[in-house]
Amino acid sequence: MDSRRRSKKAAMQRKLQQLRSVTNSSAVNKASIIVDATRYIEELKQKVDGLNSELGTAESSISQDELPMVTVETLERGFLINVFSERNCPGMLAAILDAFEELGLDVLDARVSCEDTFQLEAVGGESQENESIDAQVVKQAVLQAIQNMD
Repeated sequence: MDSRRRSKKAAMQRKLQQLRSVTNSSAVNKASIIVDATRYIEELKQKVDGLNSELGTAESSISQDELPMVTVETLERGFLINVFSERNCPGMLAAILDAFEELGLDVLDARVSCEDTFQLEAVGGESQENESIDAQVVKQAVLQAIQNMD
């Protein structure tokens, strides 16, 4: 029975030393190590709350101010254009198609969903008389067309 008690005491000492190490405590006795660990846990809780608060603020500002996501990939003869928005705005498709027309892009293929969200995947080919344009110009034109709707 005595060796069992010593074994439990040794296990407890090891665990207290691990706790002391993890919490960067310089305490020596059991009560002080536990108090330091409690403080450490409270500090961690405050950090988590602060980070969650920052994340919530960042998410709300992004969702309110962010324009739809627009990606443009260069293809052999034209572009693959993807537009995604959490909300569908009346006239968004027409504004985007007007931007294509102003750039001299012919819509060769397109898929559009305007139910709850707005999603557009289009392949635009450059007209023969149009001088060469790049993907960044197409992206900016689409973003500008959407921004000008408001």
